[in-house]
Amino acid sequence: MSNNFRHPVILDIARKTGKVTVEGLAEHFGVTHQTIRRDLSELADMGRLERVHGGAVIASGTINIGYEDRRQLNAEAKIQIAKACAQQIPSGISLFLNIGTSTEAVAQELLTHKDLMVVTNNMNVAQILAGNPNCEVIVTGGHLRRSDGGLVGNLATETIRKFKFDLAVVGCSALDRDGDLLDFDIQEVSVSQAILNQSRKTFLVADHTKFSRSAPARIASLSDIDVFFTDRPVPDDLFKACRDWHTEVVCGV
Repeated sequence: MSNNFRHPVILDIARKTGKVTVEGLAEHFGVTHQTIRRDLSELADMGRLERVHGGAVIASGTINIGYEDRRQLNAEAKIQIAKACAQQIPSGISLFLNIGTSTEAVAQELLTHKDLMVVTNNMNVAQILAGNPNCEVIVTGGHLRRSDGGLVGNLATETIRKFKFDLAVVGCSALDRDGDLLDFDIQEVSVSQAILNQSRKTFLVADHTKFSRSAPARIASLSDIDVFFTDRPVPDDLFKACRDWHTEVVCGV
């Protein structure tokens, strides 16, 4: 069976189960693991699937993919983005880190920073930074989203409005070609907008897969961001727009 025939079958399985594995598909089609990996890469390049460790998940639309799959998605690039971002975060500042696997990667890179005050609505970030004795950690409170440890809702938003941060590092679920930052949860969008409003400077950490995803709720624009850290060159028209907006793009991970 050629890949032209395998692709729609793979997509059909992914739609029904939410996830496909290299091992399972290789057994299903009677082909090698290498052949299936090539199929999944081709479907990912077309924006039909998103690669995760050991397989792929259906590309997002109105529902986000699971937290563990998000954490594995493009994991090495997230680490490199986080390192580049952390290098531009000085010690001795107040900092907000929001919900997301990319901001959690940034938290890992801050374990040797000194005299930080970090406010977060991400329980995972709080747990990571508990390992830095030179970092004061404040958790916003709010409604706990058990799927990813995020805190959302009015309590989180009201807590954020009591601060003025030197810097906020935020992530997003998707980026469109107009430069809009998108998310799935409208409660999280309200929290993210409060974070941006209460910060003197803003960093966005988002890998290239965010350009192949879609989400229904708009957070803000890249024009509202000071520095955008990513792992691959952004589309030429968007790069020119970022230059006009005075949004620095840090790329080439």
